[in-house]
Amino acid sequence: MPASLEPVHLCVLHFTLKVEKDCAQMRRETVYGKTPHARQVEIIHYIAEHGEMLARASTSGLPLADEMKARILNTFLTLMNLRENLDRAALRQPIGRSG
Repeated sequence: MPASLEPVHLCVLHFTLKVEKDCAQMRRETVYGKTPHARQVEIIHYIAEHGEMLARASTSGLPLADEMKARILNTFLTLMNLRENLDRAALRQPIGRSG
């Protein structure tokens, strides 16, 4: 287990699975653009925190199989897509309307 994942007590595989599951749930939550601002900020922090943890884990020097490298890259893409979805949903929200 890379040192960067010790706080969450997960190996790289289980960390990526958890992030993918969390992102799917957050994407469903944000798709209609009615997510309160405070929750949007929480999601943005989640994306940044978990993206950094994944980057540190994947560049820690541990040998990774090609399949694991592909999974890590897919998880980065999932985090990026969640952020883009959050931004697009915010643009659909009428001005002056809060969640």
